[in-house]
Amino acid sequence: MRGPHNIWRLIRTGATMERTGAMRVVLDAMDAPRPIRIVARALAWPFAWLGYKGDPDMPPATRALSALGPAYIKFGQVLSTRPDVVGADMAQQLRVLQDKLPPFPVEVAKKSVAEALDRPVEDIFDTFSEPVAAASIAQVHKARLKDTGEEVAVKVLRPGVERAFRRDIDAFYFAADVIEFLSPASRRLRPRDVIAHFEGVVLGELDLRLESASASEFEANTAQDEGFQLPQIKWALSGRRVMTMTWAEGVPLGDNAAIDAAGHDRRVLGERVLQLFLSHALRDGYFHADMHQGNLKVAPNGDIIAYDFGIMGHIDEYARRVYAEILFGFIQRDYHRVAEVHFEAGYVPANQDVEEFARALRAVGEPIFGMDASHISMGRLLNYLFEVTERFGMQTRTELILLQRTMVVVEGVARSLHPQINIWEVAKPVVQDYITRAMGPRAMARDLTRTARVLARFGPRLPGLVENALIRQATPAEPTEKPTRTGPVLWAFGGAVIGGGLVALLETLL
Repeated sequence: MRGPHNIWRLIRTGATMERTGAMRVVLDAMDAPRPIRIVARALAWPFAWLGYKGDPDMPPATRALSALGPAYIKFGQVLSTRPDVVGADMAQQLRVLQDKLPPFPVEVAKKSVAEALDRPVEDIFDTFSEPVAAASIAQVHKARLKDTGEEVAVKVLRPGVERAFRRDIDAFYFAADVIEFLSPASRRLRPRDVIAHFEGVVLGELDLRLESASASEFEANTAQDEGFQLPQIKWALSGRRVMTMTWAEGVPLGDNAAIDAAGHDRRVLGERVLQLFLSHALRDGYFHADMHQGNLKVAPNGDIIAYDFGIMGHIDEYARRVYAEILFGFIQRDYHRVAEVHFEAGYVPANQDVEEFARALRAVGEPIFGMDASHISMGRLLNYLFEVTERFGMQTRTELILLQRTMVVVEGVARSLHPQINIWEVAKPVVQDYITRAMGPRAMARDLTRTARVLARFGPRLPGLVENALIRQATPAEPTEKPTRTGPVLWAFGGAVIGGGLVALLETLL
């Protein structure tokens, strides 16, 4: 129920931030202007006694977010990858939220496993360890299979986590409604759509059967990727609340000291993380959308191992081409082309000026080139980008939220490995290769073949569909007439043809 009762939840959020000391710490880390600091503290201070106390042994921000619940913890996980935004000290503190949260008892986990698999744990495993990692939604145990002796990782959902997430998301919806009501200008950012997208992602993460399927599909796509490994899913030992996979042996990607001690080159690893993500997003349109340090390891041979497939991103082929052209335009410093792509894709309203938008993009991109990446303030860059989007009336693209969020996270991971890494230089070969394959002569031939197949499948029905549509348009239906499915079918046909290659052909020719 998204009613006024959520005011209480939001009040407790601010009160918890104030009571734990996180409010001051966060405002300092974000270098918030003095007026914002004064207003935020003034609103939260009277209610501080209502806030959750949290674990006093934790740093303030980590203490507050972990006390507030899983949805807030997810937010903290993103910030933990951005030392350039929140500062190195806070990023290190927030990293605890990735896989070092307080676990629930091993006996509770065993009971969940037995209920999910309908067998006693002792009949399946020789050993079943205490939790080796605990995150916001689930925790992981190391075990050994009784029949084969193979070491596996067993992931178990936290008790009651579904209810906790629904409560937080309910409050987020209420906050989005309040924001839209009080600030009509914020509606272009579509806060309700953003929350709806987040809700869909999270609810999918709460069903481990879907995560197992995601891991299987991801493995099929990346089987030939050099320097990349994935654990194998044990389908017979997995269910809605339990997932079993082969054990991934390696050094945590967030432990630079251990990586150095193992003799791995952190610069190479940072570049590989970025290039793997871009390759998966552009080549496959299916990517790991939760690539923080807590979900990545380095194998003894130097391969990067990814796990935890609860959040996966998908973008269609047209969006991939748009994204690639935008990235490549920035890489080539062709801001006019970047601006044109935004207009062609409908990201910027047609009544705006292309030249003005190109100049605004130049102000965003130029400071990046020829500068040591460690000297670039991502916080100031994001603030300027927000000003640009507001000025030109851009709306939030909900279909690209995961892609944008993951790009931020992955860049943060890469920079934590090698602070001087430059995302544009590392991205260039991957993006250039994709554009060559997706927009060159071979791609055009492939799209035309796909279009021909669609025409062959729907061709015999096309005359009747067109005739029915024209008759329906010429003769308005009576109010009591039962709707037909002609319109949706025709639209589906048109969409299939366009998606099959005509758009790509026009883009290539133009």
